[in-house]
Amino acid sequence: MDRIAKIREYLIANPKDNFLRHALALELIKTGDDTEARGLFEALLMESPSYIGSYYHLAKLLEKLGERDLAIEWYEKGMEEAKQAKDQHAYNELQAAYEDLVY
Repeated sequence: MDRIAKIREYLIANPKDNFLRHALALELIKTGDDTEARGLFEALLMESPSYIGSYYHLAKLLEKLGERDLAIEWYEKGMEEAKQAKDQHAYNELQAAYEDLVY
């Protein structure tokens, strides 16, 4: 069974598992299914805004899709969440990607 199928199987039992949803979105990006990956990231972050790792990947995906302004918004949201969580490492990664895009 391939990775995507395996993750989907796990998600049947745990449909709100953020780690699995994030992992599935990353695997979908690898296969070029950007639309489903985007939907997964957006749903995950709307339901669990403190799942900081997904902000970076969603914003990078939006950059790839040519949605610069939306990517900037997600980087900013991610930086705010990282700051609230006192996660300096995530904040720095988001800020560096944000600055690369903006400047």
